[in-house]
Amino acid sequence: MGAQKQKTRCSWAESEMMIRYHDEEWGVPLHDDRKLFEFLILEGAQAGLSWSIILRKREDYRKAFDGFNPEKVARYDARKVKELLANEGIVRNRLKVESAIANAKAFLAVRGEFGSFDAYLWKFTGGMPITNHRKSSKEVPARTAESDAMSKDLRKRGFKFVGSTICYAMMQAVGMVNDHLVGCFRHREVGKGR
Repeated sequence: MGAQKQKTRCSWAESEMMIRYHDEEWGVPLHDDRKLFEFLILEGAQAGLSWSIILRKREDYRKAFDGFNPEKVARYDARKVKELLANEGIVRNRLKVESAIANAKAFLAVRGEFGSFDAYLWKFTGGMPITNHRKSSKEVPARTAESDAMSKDLRKRGFKFVGSTICYAMMQAVGMVNDHLVGCFRHREVGKGR
């Protein structure tokens, strides 16, 4: 861990869990539909909370939501919602739980239309990551024109908890946007397609 701490990172990567997430996942271009669905649900669950809370609950979410299998989640009924609302391992907010089910249904419709959710999602950045060159976390916006467009289109298609800020956080997480600061060792690595 000592050598890990000596690397220059984005300022938000402070705890061991957040450092691991920052170093291994955040900003890496992701094209796997199931993992994209996972981030869609987790980013929505994060609304109003810190990402570290959601990251700590991630394994519980994976168990509770059948490994983020969208076909299974789309079939959840009132009994399953009640079960999820009693699950202390996830955020027990009825609107967020019900939005996961609505999002699974909308996800399947988008996948049917575009062939994959990946193909649909990445069209908002022209199929390539947007690499930013920010020097300070104060320069990182909460939303962009691309996240505004994504949010608007997702909502039109029936998705919930997909405001522009949530969309931008997802874009950063799945590597559609490289917002590692230029002084961070991951900025160049992610930019090389690692």
